[in-house]
Amino acid sequence: MAKFDLIVIGAGPGGYVCAIRAAQLGLNVACVEGRETLGGTCLNVGCIPSKALLHATHQLHEAQENFETMGITAKPKVDWSKMLSYKDDVIGQNTKGIEFLFKKNKVTWLKGWAAIPEAGKVKVGDEVHEADKIVIASGSVAASLPGVEVDEKVVVTSTGALALEKLPKKMVVIGGGVIGLEMGSVYARLGAEVTVIEYLDRLIPGNDGEVAKTFQRILKKQGINFVLGAAVQKAEVKRNKATVTYTLRKDDSEQTIEADCVLLATGRKPYTDGLGLEDLGVTLTKGGQIETDSQYATSVAGIYAIGDAIAGPMLAHKAEDEGMAVAEILAGQAGHVNYGVIPGVIYTTPEVASVGETEETLKDAGRAYKVGKFSFMGNGRAKAVFQGEGFVKLLADAETDRLLGAHIIGPMAGDLIHEICVAMEFGAAAEDVARTCHAHPTFSEAVREAALACGDGAIHA
Repeated sequence: MAKFDLIVIGAGPGGYVCAIRAAQLGLNVACVEGRETLGGTCLNVGCIPSKALLHATHQLHEAQENFETMGITAKPKVDWSKMLSYKDDVIGQNTKGIEFLFKKNKVTWLKGWAAIPEAGKVKVGDEVHEADKIVIASGSVAASLPGVEVDEKVVVTSTGALALEKLPKKMVVIGGGVIGLEMGSVYARLGAEVTVIEYLDRLIPGNDGEVAKTFQRILKKQGINFVLGAAVQKAEVKRNKATVTYTLRKDDSEQTIEADCVLLATGRKPYTDGLGLEDLGVTLTKGGQIETDSQYATSVAGIYAIGDAIAGPMLAHKAEDEGMAVAEILAGQAGHVNYGVIPGVIYTTPEVASVGETEETLKDAGRAYKVGKFSFMGNGRAKAVFQGEGFVKLLADAETDRLLGAHIIGPMAGDLIHEICVAMEFGAAAEDVARTCHAHPTFSEAVREAALACGDGAIHA
């Protein structure tokens, strides 16, 4: 039996960051992980491998659509097995990097799956280890849907979609959120006929409505089909083909569509199986999330929880921030997460990024606001790389000019959004961004122009 100051359960973005930060602050830390590699869903079967495939297929798109215009002659050919090897190599580099960081910071990796027999003890395999504090960072798994049985071959989650044996000719994506649109985009670029079926009447719920409409229009031009306002009833597989049955909510008519592959992308749910939380008396919500207080403490003394296992957006960077915060709290410092400034990004082309309030939430709250908007068609750099579609939208308080939110659809949106994140963290006004010199020519000038539009007006609009 080993004794630690802290045992972290799960080595995903929340868990490994928590373990490293706690070790940096002087705690004797162990981290439990049952996978053969560290990094959790994000590094192994989520964020990182999907971005590798998005990058690879974007290069394919550029070669097919834009190279000739730039005076480059090329006839690209897809080697799917080699593309998957590239993706796997990217995973390996990142997961080995976390293992190196564990060794560097003297974090003990307890290999296996964890259970908590009682407060202060963690069982891994046949061994029981003691800890003054326990942090649960067990992450999440793909949510299920009645009538849709996943086999990870024909009917897949994001995990199976990252490792298909062959490229599908037809793919149905159930769910018009981030995962579905990213992976749908990958396979559409690879030549598949992709149809997205979404229960709501719009894509990317929770995002700015104008961005969602623009995004759908651009993706449709890229060849992705959409069936909105449709409830999927079942997916039947016969002879390696799937038939998806759905009902249109507007008239209750039943429709079917056939596909070589069905991607179930209806969200994720907390993964806490096998930990023994109910026997311990840890309070869970109706949705299966672990209830915590403002210090990430559960209903059982000495046990804490972070990341996808608790309330809030299921984002890797949200989990990382909570990992940092709880480590600092346990080390006697004042850990804190500003939940009003957590960006969200969709890594398609164009990218979609957002932070803070939307027009819809501000209207619902009855708060007076102003909008500064600038199209990437007015940005020289964007037009030079064939990405003039899209815009930057900034929302500011009507009286104080303080930034309340930002919504970007366009090139490098996932990087551009952080200028506004920093500004919002320090309570900046739109005018502060407008008066900050931005290098020319850069995509970031579009952000400045949107900030100018909150005042007297953009220059290049």
